[in-house]
Amino acid sequence: MYLIISGTNRPGSNTLKVAKEYQRLLKEKSIDSALLSLEGLNLLKRDVEFEKIENELIIPFQHYIFVSPEYNGSFPGALKLLFDTGKTHALWWHKKALLTGVSTGRAGNLRGMDHLSDVLNHVKVMVHHNKLPISSVDKLMDAEGHFTDASTLKAIKGQLDEFITWTSGN
Repeated sequence: MYLIISGTNRPGSNTLKVAKEYQRLLKEKSIDSALLSLEGLNLLKRDVEFEKIENELIIPFQHYIFVSPEYNGSFPGALKLLFDTGKTHALWWHKKALLTGVSTGRAGNLRGMDHLSDVLNHVKVMVHHNKLPISSVDKLMDAEGHFTDASTLKAIKGQLDEFITWTSGN
């Protein structure tokens, strides 16, 4: 089972729409997943709600799909707080992650995915090599948040297939 993390707390984000698309595509493959949106979460302090997220989502899952927007050439501080507010880095150790970057610009958060990879490697998460940048995301989806661009859908499906194969033994 996979945990999809929508890496921003911004309300109504394209990031959450993309995360929901990943969840839908996994469901088409008969693969269960859960979705963690950072929207509305207080990530500044370790409280009962944060501990619930840790205990019910972060700790039990072994495989993560991070969908992260580009914020100032990197990834959002809210996503960084998910790691910083945690009780220990050990809850992430030896797990696997897939990264997708989204932006309305032309680079699809390439630099931000590199920064996120560095943080994940620091907490001993193995990052899959196929990091997918999705540029001009606002032009690739319909009003309901579904991808309408065939090449983007093909790239996502290929990325997911690789990740599923990579994680199938663990």
